[in-house]
Amino acid sequence: SYQSGRFYTKPPQCVDIPVDLRLCHNVGYKKMVLPNLLEHETMAEVKQQASSWVPLLNKNCHIGTQVFLCSLFAPVCLDRPIYPCRWLCEAVRDSCEPVMQFFGFYWPEMLKCDKFPEGDVCIAMTPPNATEASKPQGTTVCPPCDNELKSEAIIEHLCASEFALRMKIKEVKKENGDKKIVPKKKKPLKLGPIKKKELKKLVLYLKNGADCPCHQLDNLSHHFLIMGRKVRSQYLLT
Repeated sequence: SYQSGRFYTKPPQCVDIPVDLRLCHNVGYKKMVLPNLLEHETMAEVKQQASSWVPLLNKNCHIGTQVFLCSLFAPVCLDRPIYPCRWLCEAVRDSCEPVMQFFGFYWPEMLKCDKFPEGDVCIAMTPPNATEASKPQGTTVCPPCDNELKSEAIIEHLCASEFALRMKIKEVKKENGDKKIVPKKKKPLKLGPIKKKELKKLVLYLKNGADCPCHQLDNLSHHFLIMGRKVRSQYLLT
């Protein structure tokens, strides 16, 4: 079968959006097309690729984030594929990329906005008032610290992170625009890219976090559950 300039082993089919496709299971419609518009051919591939976007959804960086992402990861069943509008992509990108950068991510090539249609039929949402488009800018908390400790959110975050440690923190310093976190005691829960021999001298960073508040780090007498990922040679908190 041939669709959108690519050959697929199976013709497009309309399938139920499973409950464990967390990004899109409550998006407002029940069925989606496979292969999707990001060329994922199996549901396992869709779930795996979509899971890393769930923490961003929880940050509420733009009101249209879920509609935009799900129009690509879990497109609605129609006779022909309909892509998200370029303005929607640009609005979500402009609001969410600054948040993503705290986690060491950049807006990916596969979501480049100039690929999407401008005037043609496209997936949109009622353009919200500018004031509703994203979280009020009054909140200056470092994005990795701006989380609610619901057990469901913690599990999703754990799945999307490369490593997880339980630790006591010795000190927090500022370094090159980041917050540098020096652990005292640590118990690995999920090592991921961290080698055992690196554990002793492990230092963590809150990217671009030198000047934003992180209230969880105000009192270092607690034990912390630290999750993150490796970007280049740094271990970043997420």
